[in-house]
Amino acid sequence: MTQPTRTWHPKKLLKSKWTAAVSQQREKHFIVVKVETDPDDAQKVEHVTLEAVLSKRHFTLHWSALTDETQWRVGWL
Repeated sequence: MTQPTRTWHPKKLLKSKWTAAVSQQREKHFIVVKVETDPDDAQKVEHVTLEAVLSKRHFTLHWSALTDETQWRVGWL
């Protein structure tokens, strides 16, 4: 059974903390440092930029990728 998709307000998503289900290159904990919204609707999140706490590496992905519990979990676990 799949969980319902949680919607995030852009202001709540910014600076939120995430844990990767599988760490890569010792990177497991991340912070959302940038939220990109739809140009026509500032309430609709399109992409987020995550920063690895350990290495400070940045990468951008579609925000809905964070709803995949096999890859991401809310908070630092």
